[in-house]
Amino acid sequence: MKYLTKEWYKLCQRTGLHFGMNVHDGAAVYDEALHLQLYQRKEKEFIKSQREVYDVDPRFMLQQDGCTLMPAAKFMNGESIKEEDKIVYVMPPEEKERIQQLIADYDARPPFDMRQCQEEFPIFQETFQKETSDRLPRELLEQIADIRVFSLGYCTKDILQQLISLSEENSKTVQRVLNEYSKAQQTEDIPQAIRERFTFHDCLVTAFNVGQDVVMYLDTRGGFTNYNRITFTAAEMIRREEPIIGSTWLYQELYRTEKGYEAHILLGRKRMLELIIRCQDIIVEEV
Repeated sequence: MKYLTKEWYKLCQRTGLHFGMNVHDGAAVYDEALHLQLYQRKEKEFIKSQREVYDVDPRFMLQQDGCTLMPAAKFMNGESIKEEDKIVYVMPPEEKERIQQLIADYDARPPFDMRQCQEEFPIFQETFQKETSDRLPRELLEQIADIRVFSLGYCTKDILQQLISLSEENSKTVQRVLNEYSKAQQTEDIPQAIRERFTFHDCLVTAFNVGQDVVMYLDTRGGFTNYNRITFTAAEMIRREEPIIGSTWLYQELYRTEKGYEAHILLGRKRMLELIIRCQDIIVEEV
């Protein structure tokens, strides 16, 4: 990757460091009693939110059937919307069947298990604490009296101000790189059909077959496309970090070469992976 690198992606995760943080004067010192008090408060909030999610009746999804849809661009711009602009959404039978199954599962669900939530909360908190520690620079981390309290969402006013400043600085850098990437991609002589189809953010790689051609299959349910097979013809592997299969497609860069294309792909699993393929052509299909 030339622009959307692993380092850039990590910086993206550090643009909202202050989100959800609350000022608490007691966070200035290590206080076991304070930690217990705040832990119990957050545990109650966690259980409440889990119960609310558990009680969401999927029947509301059926209300989409027969709804009138309008062009978002015209609506946002305040333009007049004509009758011919409106579309009545007819839900596909398979989608109705899926929702009916969700409803059946909802009606047959056991009572809400509060004890399970109480067991899940410390695991969730431990994971979040580790992620939080990894996201913060060492000089800031060393100023935090109790990382457990910080991970529960509480810090001093001084720490919060530093988080805000750091987040803003990181956001500017992230946006600057995005602008540079966008300008660079616009200068590449990529056919519009490939440019529009070659984007698979949040799709899962399910198969990766390497031969004279490289063929990649994707589970697109988490993404924003229905195209699920990519064929890189007459392919040459430039960089291949494993494991490819089971990883999630994050970002891509595409460049023209004398003989075809060079695709740079950033993938994510437990760690960031980079895949670079040089090829003669790129065929994107729905199979």
